[in-house]
This record gives sequence, C-alpha cells and structure tokens, in this order.
Amino acid sequence: MTKQIRDDIVFENCRIGFRNFQGKEGKFNPPGRRNFCVFIDDLAFADKLKEDGWNIRELAPRDDQEEPQPYMQVAVSYDNIPPKIVLVTANNKTILDESSIDMLDWAEIKNVDLVVRPYNWAVNGRSGVKAYCKTMYITIVEDVFAEKYGDDSLPGTSASDDEIPF
Repeated sequence: MTKQIRDDIVFENCRIGFRNFQGKEGKFNPPGRRNFCVFIDDLAFADKLKEDGWNIRELAPRDDQEEPQPYMQVAVSYDNIPPKIVLVTANNKTILDESSIDMLDWAEIKNVDLVVRPYNWAVNGRSGVKAYCKTMYITIVEDVFAEKYGDDSLPGTSASDDEIPF
C-alpha cells in the first residue's frame, strides 16, 4: 500500500446492520470480535473508499429494481484506543462501555452518527485499511412509557449515579 489513510470518516444519520456488539461467535466471526456494518448510500463515495484501500463489500440486490448496497464492516475494540459510544434517549445520554455495549445488538435504533478511524495494515505483500469505531452516538426508539417514567428517581438511570442507595 503506497497511500496511507489518515483521515477519519464521518457518517451522519447512517444505517447500521449485522450488529455484533457482544462479540458472539458465528460462522464468519471468531468469539470476542465486536463489530457492525455501516451501509453507504453514496455509490461514488463507496467507490472512492474502495480505491483508497478500505474493505467495501456489497449486498446483492433482492430484486431486479434494487441496486447492490455497499457497506463497510466496522470493528469495535476496547484494546488499544477505546471508542466513545453514547446511547441517546429523550432524557439522558449514557456512555456505553465494554460491559454494556451488547445492549445495542437488540436496540431499536432511530439515528446513528458515527466516526470511523482508519488502521492501515500490510501483511505478506497485501495491504488495506481496516475501519474502527472511534465515536458513535446512537439514538434509540423509546417505548410508550419512557417519557412517563423517564425521571432520574431510579438508581442507575442518571448519568451521575455511581452508587445504589441501599
């Protein structure tokens, strides 16, 4: 690889899928490897990322009227540079850590704003750019009672709660 990618990629109001924040072992995933995919709707931008060495894949169209959907797998690693992942609700923002991030596997997501950082790699004459989550704000769809019961009177519901009161 001759060109080193240094700039982060910012995705606002993006769609994510194939979520594995738990790092569950699967057919294509070794145990402990947390990741998700971000869908790229701008085909020209997807082509440019591919030219630059990012690993851009395509979902096959489901029918004749659909175009292939480019996407990028994004790793979530707490080993070297932990990501900042924030769960956003109407009344609160909560920073998710390694022990709580798996809740995103099943969350109903309303909006995602994402910053991806590059990792340039070269092994055995091959090279490329791996995508790592740097920052992500995830707004979830709240249930019908969230506003009614959405106060900070319960332990663990406030960002400042560090202790249980009993």
